[in-house]
Amino acid sequence: MQKTRLTMLATLLGLMATAARAADVEVLDAYVRAVPPGAPATAAFMQLKDNGEDVDLVKAHSDIAESVELHTHIHDGGVMRMRPIKKLELKKGETTVLQPGGHHIMMIGLKQPLTVGEKVDIDLEFSDGSHQKISAPVRKIEMNMMGGGHMPSHE
Repeated sequence: MQKTRLTMLATLLGLMATAARAADVEVLDAYVRAVPPGAPATAAFMQLKDNGEDVDLVKAHSDIAESVELHTHIHDGGVMRMRPIKKLELKKGETTVLQPGGHHIMMIGLKQPLTVGEKVDIDLEFSDGSHQKISAPVRKIEMNMMGGGHMPSHE
């Protein structure tokens, strides 16, 4: 009986430690880019402030898209190109910015049109197995925010 209680207590403490770990990443100013009706994809942007130990953002999920990927931009022959990445490293005490022309969460195969002001639920998954659910508003982004009006390429 005593052993069972200790096992249950140890399990509970382990679960609490995992939950606390996710809370160590503060999500600031999250939003999803508004796109014209019928557009096949959009992106989510935010700031991730790591208030705990180093951890990686390894996946993101959202019901509004068939596929959700972590992406970055690279310069290739003078052209900005988007590329998927396996993880985004978050360093203790630092803020990592996901922004147009940089790191972002790509949502491909949109299942519904997006309306400015509506909220999009996104589940962020970290390398320690923890998750953080956020609700990001849809915002219109001006073209000059995309780096001088140049649209990035997926090639």
